[in-house]
Amino acid sequence: MYLRQDSLHHETPVAAEGEPAVAESPEEGFSAPLHVPKPAKPTHAYQVLRLLPKDATPAQQDSAIQAAFHPELTHLSTRPDTLHLPGHDKGKSIKDVNLPQYYRESFFANDSLFHPELSGGRYGIAGDPVPYSIRNDNVITSLLLGCFVLALISYSFSRFFLLRQAKNFFYIPRSENVTVITETTGEFRFQSFLVFQTCLLLSVLVFFYTQTEVADTFILESQYQLIGIFFGCFVGYFLLKGLLYAFMNWVFFDKKKNEQWIKSMLFITAMEGIALFPLVLLQSYFDLPMQSAVIYMAFVLILVKILTFYKCYVIFFRRNGVVLQIFLYFCALELIPLLILGGLMVLIVDNLKINF
Repeated sequence: MYLRQDSLHHETPVAAEGEPAVAESPEEGFSAPLHVPKPAKPTHAYQVLRLLPKDATPAQQDSAIQAAFHPELTHLSTRPDTLHLPGHDKGKSIKDVNLPQYYRESFFANDSLFHPELSGGRYGIAGDPVPYSIRNDNVITSLLLGCFVLALISYSFSRFFLLRQAKNFFYIPRSENVTVITETTGEFRFQSFLVFQTCLLLSVLVFFYTQTEVADTFILESQYQLIGIFFGCFVGYFLLKGLLYAFMNWVFFDKKKNEQWIKSMLFITAMEGIALFPLVLLQSYFDLPMQSAVIYMAFVLILVKILTFYKCYVIFFRRNGVVLQIFLYFCALELIPLLILGGLMVLIVDNLKINF
C-alpha cells in the first residue's frame, strides 16, 4: 500500500515577513489571506493620552509619553560659514572670541572716510523737556529749609531783643534825651542774618515773577545764576540806601538820631523778610496764583514804606513842624532808590532772556 507523501506530511503555510497571513478553509479547500491590523505609532502626545485610562495620574501620563517618543540627537554642522559681506574675508569660526566684534563691524569699516568715534546725533524726535519747578529743586529747597532752621535757632537766642525792639518801635518819646537800646554782638549778627534772608526771599520772588510773566529761558547756564544776580541787586540796594541815609543824617541831624534810625531800618528790613517767608513757601510748594502773590507782596512793601515814613517822622521831623521837608527826604532816599532798583532789574532781564 502506497501512501501519498502530501497526505502524510501536511504542512501549514507560513506567511513571509511583510506578507499577509494565509488562512486555510477546511470547507472550501483553499487558502485565503488573513489581514491583522497593526497598531499605528502615535505621532502626537494627545494620542498617547487617549490610550491611557481616565484615572491615570500625571506621573503615569508623563512616563507613557517618554516611552512613546524618543528625542533624536541633533548634530550641528561643523562646516565653515561662507556667508559674509562683499569685500570681507570668509566667515569666522564660532569658537573665535572676536566673533561679536566681527558682526559689529560696518560695511565701511575699511574706508578712510569712516569715523565711528564722531557722534552723528541721536535718532528720533526730542521730547518736550519737563518744566522747571521750585518744588523739585533740591538746592532751593535746602536753602529755604536752612534759612528757616537758622531763623528759629537765632530767634531762640534773641527773642527778647526782638520783642523789646517791637515794643519800642511805636513808642513816641516825650523828650529827645532817650536812651538807645544797646545790642550785643550776637543780636547784631541775628539782625544782619535776617536782612540777608530778606534779600534772598525778594530775589526768589522776583525770579518767580520773571519766569511766570516775562520769560522762562535765559542765556545763563542755570537758574541759580539769575537768582544770584537778583540777590546781588537787592544787597546792593540796601547797602546803597543805608549809605545815603547815613550821609544825609550825618549832615543834617545828630549822631543819636542817626543811630536810632539805622537800628529802626534794620528792624523794619528784618520784619519784611519774616513777612515774605510764608509767601515764598506758598508760591513754591502750593502753586499760589501769581496775581495773589503780587497783591501780597505789594501789601507788604506798602506797609513797610508806611512804617518807614512813620519812623522817619518820629525821629527827625516831629518837633520841627515842617511838612514839605519830610516828603522830600522820604522821596529822595526811599522811593528813588526803589525805582532805580526796579529799572535795573528790568534791564537785566531784557538783556538775559532769549527772544524767539
